[in-house]
Amino acid sequence: MSHHTLAVDRDSLDPETAAKAAAARDALAERDGVLVAFSGGVDSAVVAALARDALGDDAVACTARSETLPAAELDDARRVADEIGIRHETVAFSELDDPNFVANDGDRCYHCRTMRLGRMYETATELGIDTVCDGTNADDPGEGHRPGLRAVEELDVFSPLLDAGISKDEVREIAGGYELSVADKPSMACLSSRIPTGLAVTEERLTRVEKAERVLREWGFSGFRVRDHDGLARVEIAPDELERALDPAFADAVHEHLTDLGFEYVTLDMAGYRTGSVSPGGTAEDGVDLGRQYPR
Repeated sequence: MSHHTLAVDRDSLDPETAAKAAAARDALAERDGVLVAFSGGVDSAVVAALARDALGDDAVACTARSETLPAAELDDARRVADEIGIRHETVAFSELDDPNFVANDGDRCYHCRTMRLGRMYETATELGIDTVCDGTNADDPGEGHRPGLRAVEELDVFSPLLDAGISKDEVREIAGGYELSVADKPSMACLSSRIPTGLAVTEERLTRVEKAERVLREWGFSGFRVRDHDGLARVEIAPDELERALDPAFADAVHEHLTDLGFEYVTLDMAGYRTGSVSPGGTAEDGVDLGRQYPR
């Protein structure tokens, strides 16, 4: 194993959180090597940091590239991996090759996660690594409709944060201990979560959603979604930013830009941004933690 220097500042952590982080690190250290399913979001970044801390060069981060991953998020994942100092690999696949995913039923995230983690295992095998890890934390199983977690269980993916009982708040605390730039980065489900259940996921819809959200990001909004209701764009803005979105000048500009992208109608949802508003039962959005689409 190569020498490595990355280490968490344990003095900055609550003692209970520090003990959990140590348990997760020790569990990783028992492996000969690990491949971390890595998005650059805070959960997978903490797993990557713990793995790098425990195993040095025997830890690898891997990001899956597909139509549902915004280009900005891939760039962010590369940056965060470099920040951690972990080897970073990328693999390409397309969820759109699976008709079950395209159909966008209540198990869309199960089909996506099965494909994504399958590519992770293939890459791990090529690298001579037996263990694939993910960033599932102790809060995730209780967040409503999460079919993607079933794929994690079926494929026997190692979830060190979950096993150590590390909550989302503790994940952020540990990220701060590692001085990771993503410590406060909100979670974000993949682009397909913007398409209502039952409406087919297509490359056209994914592309126009990504471009529409890029416009809002460039205009300085920090909490938002653009939901694609078969050509009608439903724009959700965080409540603390909603007043700015009610400006007539903004309304005119967003209508012009989004219709140019191919939307026939553009609406502003007065309820504001909330997760899972197009998911079964309005439950939390599932999917790999891809990080946020918002300005840092």
